[in-house]
Amino acid sequence: MIRKLVAKDHQLVMDYISKEKEFNLFMIGDIENFGYDTDFQSLWGEFDEKGHIKGVLLKFYENRIFYSDSEDLNKDGFISLFGDDFKVLSGKSNMVDIFYDSFNFRKRKDAYFCKIEKLSSLPEISIDREILRLNETHTKDIVHLTDLIDEFGDVSMNEERVAQKFITNTGRAYGVYDKDKLVAIAQTTAENSFSAMIVGVCTHPEYRNHGYASSCMIKLCSDLINEDKTLCLFYDNPKAGSIYKRLGFKDIGSWSMCVKE
Repeated sequence: MIRKLVAKDHQLVMDYISKEKEFNLFMIGDIENFGYDTDFQSLWGEFDEKGHIKGVLLKFYENRIFYSDSEDLNKDGFISLFGDDFKVLSGKSNMVDIFYDSFNFRKRKDAYFCKIEKLSSLPEISIDREILRLNETHTKDIVHLTDLIDEFGDVSMNEERVAQKFITNTGRAYGVYDKDKLVAIAQTTAENSFSAMIVGVCTHPEYRNHGYASSCMIKLCSDLINEDKTLCLFYDNPKAGSIYKRLGFKDIGSWSMCVKE
């Protein structure tokens, strides 16, 4: 049986998705921060005859994330819940594989998924500019910089979503400016009580190879690890991967994102 999840299911849901808490970071963060009943988020779960959860679908705006530890699933039932506004499916790669052939995806991006837990892993990098903690007043600059980055491809950002994460404390960011121009940034999203996802790490094309983004990353990691949080990220660029591994990140699996036609 598949049904909509509600607040009284919370402990059952959290116990289930915490089996792989790093891969379910987005789901955990969105539940902690937005709950079970908003106009932009809902959760659906399949239960067996004993009332145990077999799978969970998160619908967050146009994004869908699915998690299950069972092979005995009502796949068609979940597909029927994806909805007309569905644009992006992401998650642990073997979870995405379950639904991949059921939709006309325009693009699939597979990436390595990694995490860091120890502050001692982080090196020190000296740069010639100040690292600033950003907030909602920097939203326009953040969106402008990320729009310049070819590697981000189909990843879309809008000012409202960026501002929301600062206002709701679901994410933070550090950046480097050259006068009034934001030239490097490292950000988090889906922050929750024990972890956060690093996203949108980038440097303006004209300011690369100065250690700016790495310095922002180190400051970001230091903050969160000092709060006893695990940091996760995904990457598909081997050059970026080598940088993350020098910082102390370790691969733990793979992550996929599919974009619909």
